[in-house]
Amino acid sequence: MKFHLIQTCPHSKARLGKIETSHGLIETPIFMPVGTRGAVKTLTNQQLLEINAQIILGNTYHLMLRPGTTILAAAGGLHHFMNWSRPILTDSGGFQIFSLAALNKITDKGVNFQSHIDGSRHFLGPIESMQIQKTIGSDIVMAFDQCPPYPASRLQVEQAVDRTHRWAKECRNFDLQKHQALFGIVQGGVYSDLREECAKTLASHNFDGYAIGGLSVGEPANLMYETIEATVPFLASDKPRYLMGVGTPLNIIEAVMRGIDMFDCVMPTRNARNGTAFTWEGKLTIKSARYAEDFSPLDPYLDAYPSHFSKAYVRHLLNVDEITGLTLMSMQNLAFYLDFMQKMRQAIHEGTLLAFYERIRKIYREET
Repeated sequence: MKFHLIQTCPHSKARLGKIETSHGLIETPIFMPVGTRGAVKTLTNQQLLEINAQIILGNTYHLMLRPGTTILAAAGGLHHFMNWSRPILTDSGGFQIFSLAALNKITDKGVNFQSHIDGSRHFLGPIESMQIQKTIGSDIVMAFDQCPPYPASRLQVEQAVDRTHRWAKECRNFDLQKHQALFGIVQGGVYSDLREECAKTLASHNFDGYAIGGLSVGEPANLMYETIEATVPFLASDKPRYLMGVGTPLNIIEAVMRGIDMFDCVMPTRNARNGTAFTWEGKLTIKSARYAEDFSPLDPYLDAYPSHFSKAYVRHLLNVDEITGLTLMSMQNLAFYLDFMQKMRQAIHEGTLLAFYERIRKIYREET
């Protein structure tokens, strides 16, 4: 993997770049649709290509449980298994263990946990996470880390940071496939000094890129932004920076202006399944009765396949539980997010990012 820094914004810390992988180029800033179990919910790969998804994210925890590494290895990795030719990033599985698994027990070696599916017992540590991600064959692999909850005491966060340091070293010493890049994950809660300490320690291992984890877990937006500002100065400028699990359009542009390059979030697809559309007119609760006879396009300012269907028709599909409704909504929301990122890249290139930021701030106000 190679990262090329093309341009920086004179009015903020926003960056324009490209990431070279063996499965294609990724233009940054970029949003990655979440394909948790080897598929982006309700969408086919062809539909993802139509909206120009440059990279998708897979989940190590879910893939290790089902279909399991035996099947993934027999298939030749996740790219072959799901017939996806573009880049894939996999997270380490740690966050899902802490948030989903029952009766998890954390030790310095890793985590013993019970599957949220059938209660079966498993162990996942840094070496196990690397072995699974090596089998998956993702282009970008995430180091195994401990994500503390919010709120958490300073002692809890210090312990999580200490384990993240130890596990990062073990991950860095593991031999992945030749095409795979490894990102370290900076933890530290909302404690600026712990974020700095973690970032500096990870930098000593010379990872291929760096992620900021443990945010968007319930903290106020202003604390998230302050934590990003406290962390970015200690992340290498010649490597990609990834903010995990974020977020709204406003969250994303705020983070881009603070120097972040990569994002993922379930928000577009989850909101779609709940009947909320992201559009250039703002968030629309399409299930609402007000759209029952609204025959205007779902998004008149977006030239994507689902955007041309009427609000009334999409509402009808959702209200009668037609799967097509979920597909159109998911495709619309991801098409909007990817169009939003493309327009943001263009604004950085043209030097008009501040005007674009004001436009987004009017459409998508801060959510609390």
